[in-house]
Amino acid sequence: MTVPSEDQAPALSVSQLGVRYGALVALEDVTWSVRPGEILGIIGPNGAGKSSCYDAVTAMVKRQGRVTLQGVDVTDIPSHQLAGLGLKRAFQQNAFFDDLSVLDNLIAVLGSRSHSGLIGSIFKPLSAARLREQASQFACAQLVRFGVPTHYHSLSPKEIPYGVQRLLSIALAYGDGASVLMLDEPAAGLGGEDMARLVELLTSLKKEGVALVVIEHHMDLIMAVADRICVLDLGRQLAYDVPAQIRNDPRVLEAYLGKTQ
Repeated sequence: MTVPSEDQAPALSVSQLGVRYGALVALEDVTWSVRPGEILGIIGPNGAGKSSCYDAVTAMVKRQGRVTLQGVDVTDIPSHQLAGLGLKRAFQQNAFFDDLSVLDNLIAVLGSRSHSGLIGSIFKPLSAARLREQASQFACAQLVRFGVPTHYHSLSPKEIPYGVQRLLSIALAYGDGASVLMLDEPAAGLGGEDMARLVELLTSLKKEGVALVVIEHHMDLIMAVADRICVLDLGRQLAYDVPAQIRNDPRVLEAYLGKTQ
C-alpha cells in the first residue's frame, strides 16, 4: 500500500496549463499535481474547462504550459506515446469493440503481452499460443479485479449492464497497468450498488499506489474519495485544496449556487 506524503514527488504535475480555440479561452493558468496513491478530483460547473484540461494534459489539443510525468517533462511527447510511459485515461463515453467479447476487449488492449506478431505466430506458433493463453488468464483476473464478473466475459460489451460497462471502460483504460489513470465522469449514470463498486475500485487502485485524476459531477462521491480537489470555473482555476476547505470555500459555493452563504 502506498500512502502519499507531502514530501513524495508528484506522479503527474501540470503548470500554467492553457488552451485556446481562436479567441476563446477554454483554459488558462491551471496548475496542480497528484502523487502516487492519491486521488485528485477536478470539478466545476458545465463549461468550466474540465474536459479541456484532460485533453491538454494528454496532448490531444494544442496547449500552453508544462506537463511532468514521474519527474520527466513530457510536454512535447505526443498523445499516443503517453500510455507507454504510464499515463492513461478513460473517456466520458464508453467505447468498446462490440464485435469482440468482453474478455477479448481487454486482451486486445494488452499489446505485446498478448500478441506475438505475425512473424512469431508463423514461426513460433506454440509460443504464440502460450502467450495468448497467459494473456487470457491475466485478462480474466483483471476483469474480475475491476468488478466485471466472469459470467459477463463471453458476452459482447453491449449485452452487459450499464454499470458493468463503466467498470469495463476503466479496466480497458488501465490495461496491464498505469502509474497515472485519468477518469472522465466514471460515475455518470451510476447509483446504488454500481456506485459502491466504483468507490471500491477507486479505493483499491489508490491503495496500490496509482495516482488518479477524476473529473466528476457527483459531489458526494468526489468529496468522499478525493485527497485534494481542483475547482475550475470559466476555464480558470478557482480553488485547489483538500475537500473540507473546498466544501466551505465561498468562491466555490458562488460558482455552483450563484451566491455565497
